[in-house]
Amino acid sequence: MSARESAQAADAPPFRLDNEYLPFRFTATLTDRHGARRERLVDAARLTAWLDATGLRLPGAVAAPADLATAHDLREAIHRVGTAVAEGREPDPDDRETINALARDTRAFPMLDEQGKVMWSTDSRRPVRDGLGIVARSAIDVLGGPVRSRVTACRNQDCRGLFVDTSRGRNRRWCSMNTCGNKSKKAALKNRA
Repeated sequence: MSARESAQAADAPPFRLDNEYLPFRFTATLTDRHGARRERLVDAARLTAWLDATGLRLPGAVAAPADLATAHDLREAIHRVGTAVAEGREPDPDDRETINALARDTRAFPMLDEQGKVMWSTDSRRPVRDGLGIVARSAIDVLGGPVRSRVTACRNQDCRGLFVDTSRGRNRRWCSMNTCGNKSKKAALKNRA
């Protein structure tokens, strides 16, 4: 890693892992998309760290710059398809194919570890791509499965992060109460004062 890359990684904000759905945890590696964008996958090392943080780092997985480009492409395709689903629009066919291609191409498989918990493994020589394939498969499950009708975009206009609204009244407004919810409530309080 070069000195410039080390500085970028040190300056990158911490990962947001508060979304219970893996594909939206992944799209949260770029936040405040419509405001002061905050990139968390600034280099290949940060991609490796994200795979680690989410339990998707497969044996031998060390991301390269090409893996980072693939990750950014996948992330943005998931976000665009998720936004289309949330808005009741047809997703772009190219974005669907980006997700489908990685899902189709992965050779990752789940296994039980010694404690009986899920761990991921692969028999391919592209473990980072296989980790991204797990994210793509999860995106297909969320964006095309039973929770599809509950996919929602955060109402914070700077954020627009995606989440699945599992509230009983389907009235959840923010991707996270701790981040966007608090920002919105503080802004509303300031406007009233």
